[in-house]
Amino acid sequence: MDSNVSMLERYGENLTAKEYITDPAIARDEEIKQMILTLLTPEKSALLVGKAGIGKTAIVEGLAYRIQTNNVPDALKGWTIYKINITSLMGSTLKDGAMDNRVDILVKELANRDKTILFVDETHLMVNREGGIDFANMLKAGLDRGSIKMIGATTSEEYEQYILRDRAFLRRFQKIDVVECDQPTTVKILMGTIPKLEKQIGVKLGYQPYITEKIMKFIVEMTDEYKRVYEISSRYPDICLTIVANAFTYALYENNKIVRLKHFYKAICNTKSIYEDAKIKEIERFKEEFAEMIVNENVDLTDQA
Repeated sequence: MDSNVSMLERYGENLTAKEYITDPAIARDEEIKQMILTLLTPEKSALLVGKAGIGKTAIVEGLAYRIQTNNVPDALKGWTIYKINITSLMGSTLKDGAMDNRVDILVKELANRDKTILFVDETHLMVNREGGIDFANMLKAGLDRGSIKMIGATTSEEYEQYILRDRAFLRRFQKIDVVECDQPTTVKILMGTIPKLEKQIGVKLGYQPYITEKIMKFIVEMTDEYKRVYEISSRYPDICLTIVANAFTYALYENNKIVRLKHFYKAICNTKSIYEDAKIKEIERFKEEFAEMIVNENVDLTDQA
């Protein structure tokens, strides 16, 4: 590996260079504000902690989107956020004719690189466990000096189980709690994400906002906390986004350019996210709530595949 080759470019993803169809962090302004305030604090980095599926990565993308659109304080304008996978840093790389540890190379690169933020999802993997590589210890010096700015993300369980044990590493971070969205906020997120799904999947939703919102509200209500399969990893908004995305892919599978009610019906019938008895009740409620549309669109209620 040549000394001019960047570890960030090779193993990372530049979030501030991504194309964002819509704001990826709808209704997460408070968390983004806390993240910005932390990053502006000398010798502090941010650690997002919350349940799986509540949009921690989307919050970081939301900051990248705001940097991209210059909607951040002047002190953060022109900064770059790189998302990097810890597992890709395991092992050594040939650099200037010698084998060097990839994390060492990355730390040196970050120390000599201005206006760069490292985003590490599943931050708990950095902490030494059972004789593994202690990535956290290798980054501590740079975090102390403030030459490395980082955003971490982990679940509440893994934060308590692993990160709390490493007090020295924890001192470098400001914990930012990310809570699950409420139902009205989740509906808002779904509505705002539809243009992104249309662009990514290549089909269009065939309804006006009023009907679209009615469908999104139904999906949010049917995935209420008490109907979810116990300890399922997804929560609001991810559990709902999966069903909506599946409806889009059903349309794509059938070579339809427009997503219709029958595709949402199939996605609901085939979801594995809620208990079967709850799903049976929700399917009946769907038939009642959208009875007129089912008739007008001649939806085949026997076709659930």
